[in-house]
Amino acid sequence: MRQWDCFLEPYKQAVDELKVKLKGLRAQYDLEDVHRPVEFVTGRVKPLASIYDKTLEKGIPFEPSAELAAELPDIAGLRMMCQFVDDIETVVETLRQRKDIEVVEERNYIANTKPSGYRSYHMIIKYPVQTIHGEKTILAEIQIRTLAMNFWASIEHSLNYKYKGALPEEIHHRLIRAAEAAFRLDEEMSLIRNEIQDAQQYFSAHKETSKRNYNQSGGHKE
Repeated sequence: MRQWDCFLEPYKQAVDELKVKLKGLRAQYDLEDVHRPVEFVTGRVKPLASIYDKTLEKGIPFEPSAELAAELPDIAGLRMMCQFVDDIETVVETLRQRKDIEVVEERNYIANTKPSGYRSYHMIIKYPVQTIHGEKTILAEIQIRTLAMNFWASIEHSLNYKYKGALPEEIHHRLIRAAEAAFRLDEEMSLIRNEIQDAQQYFSAHKETSKRNYNQSGGHKE
């Protein structure tokens, strides 16, 4: 296990660092007082059980190695959630312009939906991690999707895990219909995007005013 701990440590460090950096985008957009395309960011290092399953699928040895690192570019994984489909391109372009990462591959599963109904935008990046033994560059995957896409993908992942990838026909068809329904929801939300953003700005301003008034009054006293 020590070998695996040493192998995965840079991935854990990368996930922690990238989460802080990508979450920082939200604060920067707020300071600019413009629409915030990033709703929230999550990240994880692929569990050993999942790595083992992938090695079986790809026919490679289950051992910490350069071959494993090259064949599994999603050992470190992050997800960036957006409110609207149009926000995804904004986030993608922002990531392309960053100097601290190098984008090496992009997969657009929104324009090219998977047969299962899966939609998301994937970017494989190179990210340098500073260790006590010097700099180590690792591969990581960033998935950018809407909240509706993420809800569907989470359900589909759970069902595939339960049925070991062999979904019953009825559930398979229902999932495809659900994916279309989720995409229609995204489309409808895009049509009233301006109204939603105005309402959110109004709510945020009202909340800030209430907070300021509360602080000026010295807060609630018994």
